[in-house]
Parts: sequence; C-alpha cells; structure tokens
Amino acid sequence: MLIYNSALKQIQTKLEILNDEFQHVHRYNPIEHIKLRIKTSESIVKKLKRRGLESTISNMIENVNDIAGVRIICSFTSDIYRIAEMISNQGDIRVLSVKDYLASPKDSGYRSYHMLVSVPVNLSDRIVDTKVEIQIRTVAMDFWASLEHKIHYKFEGNAPENIRQELLECADMVAALDNKMLSLNEEIISMNDIEDY
Repeated sequence: MLIYNSALKQIQTKLEILNDEFQHVHRYNPIEHIKLRIKTSESIVKKLKRRGLESTISNMIENVNDIAGVRIICSFTSDIYRIAEMISNQGDIRVLSVKDYLASPKDSGYRSYHMLVSVPVNLSDRIVDTKVEIQIRTVAMDFWASLEHKIHYKFEGNAPENIRQELLECADMVAALDNKMLSLNEEIISMNDIEDY
C-alpha cells in the first residue's frame, strides 16, 4: 500500500501544479477539487474472488487496476478533456487505457472520463511502475454518480425498475444541465473578450 499511496501523492502534486499554472496563465482553475482513495484489502480480495482468482499480491498487482484511485471534479465538460490532455502530456505518466463515458455513457446513464495510468514510484533501491485509475467528471456528474453508487449497494446491484428509470432520467437532466452551464460560461467568456477588445 506504501507504493500505491506514493503514486497517489505524485499524481496529486502534479495536478495541483497544473491547476496553479492554469490559474496563473489563464486566470481560471479547471479543477474544483481532487479526491484520493486506496481500495481496502477486503474490497481487493472480493474483486479477485469475483474474477475467480487467488488472493495473492501478484494477482492483485496484475488484475486489480483501481487499487489507487483519483477523482478529479471540474466545473465544465470541456474541462474534462483539457485535464485529460494535461495528464497525458506529463512525460513520466504513461496512459494505459481510456474509457470515455461522456461520448458513450453506460446504460445506467453514468458519465465520466476514466484513465488508467502508470506512474513511476522511486524507491531507495528500485523504480516501481504503479497503476492509478483517474476519473474526471463535472460536479453534476459526481453528484449523480454518488447517488447511483449508494442505490447500487443498497439493492446489491438489483434496484427496482422504477428507480433505475428515474436514475436514467436524472442522468439525462445532469447532461442537459452540464451542456447549459457550458454554453452559459462560453457566452460569458465571449462577452469578456469583446469588452477586452
């Protein structure tokens, strides 16, 4: 867990530096806040069992990609891709895979942008490439996902149809809200540009 914690600290520092630089250059913070978490041992063991794998350290490292997780919350959908690009451009971070649930939402309505990256953790005697899952989403998407997560665990993945349907409707409302807020922000920026001209 020391290695995963170290990987999270590195990612957090990089994101804070990028956010500070963006604020300095563009007078705007694309990142509202950052949440870090390490999966519990119990959760890792459950995940390995579900996949029919033995609970070994090597299986954990090889087969569980979300032991270290970073959630980046931003204001606008345009920030999501901007942040993903900034992360991808870091010389020592290797992007292993991307799942764009904005372009292709899950059937439940879930929207987010997921990156699996590898971060080199420098120990005293070696460098350990460590996997970190990064999720990037808007405040509205995060609010929806938090409720969906609670419902999923409450009903153990089998929520009643009417609740699933209402969640899907809420996901559409969240997407509409995000689009409206983005266009409103773009309108404000264009008005400022005219005034600056």
